[in-house]
Formats: sequence, structure tokens, C-alpha cells
Amino acid sequence: MLRPRLARLVTALAVLGATVAPASARAQSADAKADVMAVIKRMFDGMRASDSALVHGTFHPQLRMVTVGKGREGTLRVSVEESPEGFLKAIGTPRPAKLDERIWGERVEIDGALASVWVDYNLYVGDKFMHCGIDHFLLVRGDDAAWKIISLADTRRTEGCKP
Repeated sequence: MLRPRLARLVTALAVLGATVAPASARAQSADAKADVMAVIKRMFDGMRASDSALVHGTFHPQLRMVTVGKGREGTLRVSVEESPEGFLKAIGTPRPAKLDERIWGERVEIDGALASVWVDYNLYVGDKFMHCGIDHFLLVRGDDAAWKIISLADTRRTEGCKP
């Protein structure tokens, strides 16, 4: 009589463990994804506020920036920046209308200290639509547990954009 009870107890614990463990992993994953997205949102908040120091604080020292789009002639244009200095200068330069990059549809994947984020975006200067595309971020988590953007790549187009 003890054995059937023990068997039921072991089975119940196994089922409980199988359902609780994945839920816990999903919750941790959701928290980690929120931490990653907080860095990206802080970068865009800095852009809107023309706060280059806030933006710079989200970057890893070895940041690389890549832009893919079409040049004036309609041919492929790829721009690679090994330093964020030009970008930061543009962010910090006073202008009459704020830069407003609106993102949605974020897809976040994390493996250990590496995170990849893919978002759709529309860029506005003030109320004027400039272009849309995809931003792709790679972030690394340092020994201090802080996520930093180590790579930012974007596409740019003016057609096929969602409002």
C-alpha cells in the first residue's frame, strides 16, 4: 500500500516540476527581455531629449553601427561606423524639432550574455515623417550585469512604411 502512494507522490511531484519549471523559465525570460528593451528604450528617450550623454550610456565601448539603404541613384548603400561620435554629435546638436524614432513589434532573443533585438521603426523629425525600416541591436551583458548595445544596424526606406 505504501508503494502505490509513493508512486503517486513521485508522479505528482514530477508533473508539478514539469509545469512550474517552464513557467519560471518563461518569467525569468520575460524579465531578461524587459531589461534588454529598457536599454533600447533609454537610447530612444535620449534621442528624443537630444541627450547624447544618455544615449552614449547605452553603448558598449566597441559599438559598431551599420546602415543599409539605397543611395540617390537607387543602388545599394552600406555605411559602417566604428565609432558613435558622429551619431552622438547629431543627437546632441540643438534643432527646432526633436528626433522621434517610434518602434514596435520587438523580437528579443537572449543566450547568456548576448541579446539580439529586431524592431520595426518610423523616424520623425518633429511631425514630419522621414523614413522607416528595421533596427537590429546586439547587446552584451557585462560582468556588472548591465546590458550595453555593441552593434546597431538599420535599414532605411520611404516606401512600404506602416503609419
